Amino acid sequence: MDIRLRLGRNIKRLRTEKGLSQEAYAHEAGLHRTYVSDIERGSRNPTITVVEKLAKPLGVTASALLD
Repeated sequence: MDIRLRLGRNIKRLRTEKGLSQEAYAHEAGLHRTYVSDIERGSRNPTITVVEKLAKPLGVTASALLD
């Protein structure tokens, strides 16, 4: 599976498990909601710095999002 799709699916799964909307999650990560939506769909290729921002509100490491 493409790593962007894997990243997006992991983020969406963890976000929904925590009961966070895309908007609330994006706010906590310091990103725009549409950017998060694009990442979840695998249509963006975020930098490692952004992956770290995405991991923090979910309470996981950046590497966990890529597994």
